[in-house]
Amino acid sequence: MHEAHMRQALSEAEQALAEDEVPVGAIIVCDGTVVAAAHNQRERLRDPTAHAEMIAITQAAESLGSWRLDGCTLYVTLEPCPMCAGAILQARIPVVVFGATDPKAGAVQSLYQLLQDRRLNHTCQTVGGVLAEPCGQILTRFFQAQRKLGKK
Repeated sequence: MHEAHMRQALSEAEQALAEDEVPVGAIIVCDGTVVAAAHNQRERLRDPTAHAEMIAITQAAESLGSWRLDGCTLYVTLEPCPMCAGAILQARIPVVVFGATDPKAGAVQSLYQLLQDRRLNHTCQTVGGVLAEPCGQILTRFFQAQRKLGKK
C-alpha cells in the first residue's frame, strides 16, 4: 500500500519537474482517500515556505475542515526538512512515509529526528526508504540539469 501512494507522490514530483521546481511531491491519505496532493511551488509562488508538504497540509486541513490531521498519513518523496517536520507535528499527523533521505536538510532521520523527539508535544510513526531509488533519481536528474544550466 505504501508503494502505491508513494507513486502518487512521485507523480506530483514529476509535475514539479515539468514546472522547473525542485521535484518533490506529497500526498495525504485519510481513511484510504487522498485528501491532498501537492508539489513544490517555491519558484512559482515566490514563497520559501511553498514546500510540497506545507501545501498538502493546508489542502488536507481545508478538505477535512480541521487543522488536526490525526488519522492521516503523509507520503512525501523526500525526507522532510525542519520547517515541514514542525508543520507535521503541529498538524498532528501520526504517520509519515518518505522516499529518499536528505543528508543536507533531513529532519526525520538524517540530521535530526524531530518527529520522534519525546520532548515535543506530538510524535509520529515514520517509514523511510519507500521507493527511495526513483524518489532520489528524479532529484539527481533535476540538479544535474540545473548545474549544466549554471543555476544553483
